[in-house]
Amino acid sequence: MRKPRDPGVAAVLSLVIPGVGQIYNGTFWRALFWLLVTPGLLLGSGGTLHWFCHLLAAFTAYRYAKQHPVR
Repeated sequence: MRKPRDPGVAAVLSLVIPGVGQIYNGTFWRALFWLLVTPGLLLGSGGTLHWFCHLLAAFTAYRYAKQHPVR
């Protein structure tokens, strides 16, 4: 039996650590992207774009879980 994905859980996980919500959704390449890009932007922009990545990763994890409700 397939378990439904909770979009709220995916969003919160990616808000805390970008990429973890994507792992929860089962999209490992997207997770790897967020896990590599976010620290790079933290160092490269002095933290300005880092928070934008947190929000964008949370939004994409939420949207993916909403569009693909079962794993």
